[in-house]
Amino acid sequence: MSVVLTPAQAAALHHVRAVALRDRPAALATIARYLAGSGTSYRPEELIGAVVTAGRLTVNFHPDRLVADGRTVAEALADDDGYVSQFVTGISNGGLTAYPGGDRDRWEEALFGGAYQRPGVDPAERPVYGGLNLLDHPDGACPRFGSCHLRLRPEVLARTTLCFGDSHVGPSDFGVADVGEPILAALLVATAATGTSLGVAGMDTARLVRGLLRRRAAVAGRPGAHGRSLDDYVEAQVHGGIALSRDVAELVVDPSFRGTDTGRVLARTARRHGFALRYHAGFTLPVDGVDPEFRGPAIPPLAARVYAEFGRPGQRIDAALVGRAAAAVVREPDRWADRGPAADTLQHLKQLWHVLVRYGTPYA
Repeated sequence: MSVVLTPAQAAALHHVRAVALRDRPAALATIARYLAGSGTSYRPEELIGAVVTAGRLTVNFHPDRLVADGRTVAEALADDDGYVSQFVTGISNGGLTAYPGGDRDRWEEALFGGAYQRPGVDPAERPVYGGLNLLDHPDGACPRFGSCHLRLRPEVLARTTLCFGDSHVGPSDFGVADVGEPILAALLVATAATGTSLGVAGMDTARLVRGLLRRRAAVAGRPGAHGRSLDDYVEAQVHGGIALSRDVAELVVDPSFRGTDTGRVLARTARRHGFALRYHAGFTLPVDGVDPEFRGPAIPPLAARVYAEFGRPGQRIDAALVGRAAAAVVREPDRWADRGPAADTLQHLKQLWHVLVRYGTPYA
């Protein structure tokens, strides 16, 4: 089913495509140079095709966070048949700046050529953010933004814009489905410079190329390891909204939600819309195993508080436990007032989740 974009959405897509076309010649030269030095015999067009045909769009989210009207994200998905932007929900797993004149508004103005700042544009027209899961990591393209993810149908890519890296840092490399060269070039440059790509350490150009082409060929096999990508990803902006009944191919859930109210809501939603639900391996840590350096010294005491308030003897910190604490901070802020402003505690809970993604081990 095709989606009719609003004038603002069409303008945003057109703007990013024009930027990508402008940068395409330089990107092609970069791709050819890195392939020539990779020790492989692949042609640039093979790899460019892999980016746009192998990558699957994923939208990571925390299903148990509360939206502005008090429902959980899972309940809102079940009720509304749609996934909407933070300009509508009023919540975010990044920064809370989605309002006119806020940081997110200014980033989008630069990214989309002011398309969404035109008079009369409704907040519901804004894009939904996700990532391009090029190596098919089971935790999605951007697990920093949530323990679960929607895996979108391939046709959604036609109304999606892409940038290498998170849009809040002012990226310089952009693409769309039929002009993916600047994204691929940026990915090759970053891989060669850092030895890490799409969350995978020890990645060189040849290994990345082989991985992309294997995904393009849809080689069967067991799910790979988690990407654990907190910063290193291709961000995707879906224009025209995401309707569960139209755009979702699969719902991938953290195993900590098995047997919970949230898990049951997600399962009902998948059955209602006829897409598959599966579980990835999850992230867990013992309460005394939370690293004090990665996100700062405030995080281990917070983990101990979360465990003391909501955990069971022998339980490890996981996504559902962090989510229970986040809901409690919103619903019962006085209970957490000794830690300072609620906004600070919620930010620290996000950082606790980042520690889980970085260091957590799968469920047994």
